[in-house]
Amino acid sequence: MLTDGDHFASPVQATRPRRARGWAAGLAGVGLVLSLGALAACGGGTAESRGALNYSEDAKRAYDKAMEAFDERDWEKARVYFKEVKKKYSYSRYARLAELRLADTDVNAEKLSEAIQGYRSFVHDHRTDPEVPYARYRICKALFDQISDGGFLLPPLEERDQATNAESYRELASFVKDYPGGVYGKQTSYMLAVVTGRLVRHELYVAQYYLKRDEFDAAVSRTRYVLKTYAGSGLEPEALVLLGETYLKMHKNDEARAVFNEMLAKYPSAPFSNAAKNFLLELDEHRK
Repeated sequence: MLTDGDHFASPVQATRPRRARGWAAGLAGVGLVLSLGALAACGGGTAESRGALNYSEDAKRAYDKAMEAFDERDWEKARVYFKEVKKKYSYSRYARLAELRLADTDVNAEKLSEAIQGYRSFVHDHRTDPEVPYARYRICKALFDQISDGGFLLPPLEERDQATNAESYRELASFVKDYPGGVYGKQTSYMLAVVTGRLVRHELYVAQYYLKRDEFDAAVSRTRYVLKTYAGSGLEPEALVLLGETYLKMHKNDEARAVFNEMLAKYPSAPFSNAAKNFLLELDEHRK
């Protein structure tokens, strides 16, 4: 029986508080799940970061170990250790450094061909790496070192095969063009001048060989090739006098005179200026 203090609640009113409690409990559950998920995510990120850090630290320790052998000049041991760094930590910066150090090791072990191949592979595989200029410089230096002056048992430099000289010239000319005034500028400019001089000497030697055998067209071709290809070699006066002399023997006096005058106009105090003047006097005598 209901008393005056009792109130009858409709079915809708009776269920409202229960529904509210249900939503609150649901929201609390969702919040708990989200919180646990966030904690799990944070925990996973920390583990991942920690793993990456350990990987980098392990790579550095392995690289430092290889460098210790390198500094001790134990080339075989250093090579083994650098290869291990390259293989085991291939996604680290130290793997690339190990590639360069392997090539450096080959240089120190006097394996220049292997070193050149190693540096070239580095340049090809890592074109935007900041160490590319170093690798290219080392290619130039290794090629230059392969050009031996030899001893008295070997023929003069201008008589030898020029394949390595030519390869060295291409590498050096390209390097000087790409990195003018760079950190390796002084060394590469010196090497380029030496190599260029050797190539020009060889070409002039061949031109003189043809001239002595009255193969005049071949001598002219060789001399003009030198003047066109190796401008700035410092041997232009000698080349021009040789060209003018060849024209004289071909009875092309006008061409010879023009070449001798060109030589004196461009290089009036060069060692070959007297030869050019004498040839011009000879032409004047012939004209009378």
